[in-house]
Amino acid sequence: MSTTFSSARASLSPARARAVAGYRNLALWTLQGWAAMFFFAAGYAKLTESLDNLITLMTWPALVSENLVRGVGIVEIALALGMLAPLVSWKLGRWPLLISAAGLVALEAVMLTVHAIGMDLGLALTNVALLAITIPVLLGRR
Repeated sequence: MSTTFSSARASLSPARARAVAGYRNLALWTLQGWAAMFFFAAGYAKLTESLDNLITLMTWPALVSENLVRGVGIVEIALALGMLAPLVSWKLGRWPLLISAAGLVALEAVMLTVHAIGMDLGLALTNVALLAITIPVLLGRR
């Protein structure tokens, strides 16, 4: 099957190959932006909202210390900024983006497990959607 894909890809004209690469790049930047916006907002909420409000929105903050909740917020903001690092400077290369994408995939997988164990279906599905956004970025930018 891979040889069929390779031969089909090789048969594209140079202009068509550039167009496909452009659409792929645009799609990846869109996914990166969505992930960055979500995690920046989620991290900001974890840093600024009262613990009572966070417990009302999510059940897991009631089970851990406030410092852990705030620490997760800081990590989310740092990873969100790392997703957009190439916008600041291409001299940094892909490493901040790849490290941030891998960190977000790990964080999302852990939180998916936490929400699934807590029977919090809405937040578990949110993490499934976030994984569907972040995994293509990690694989597409490597």
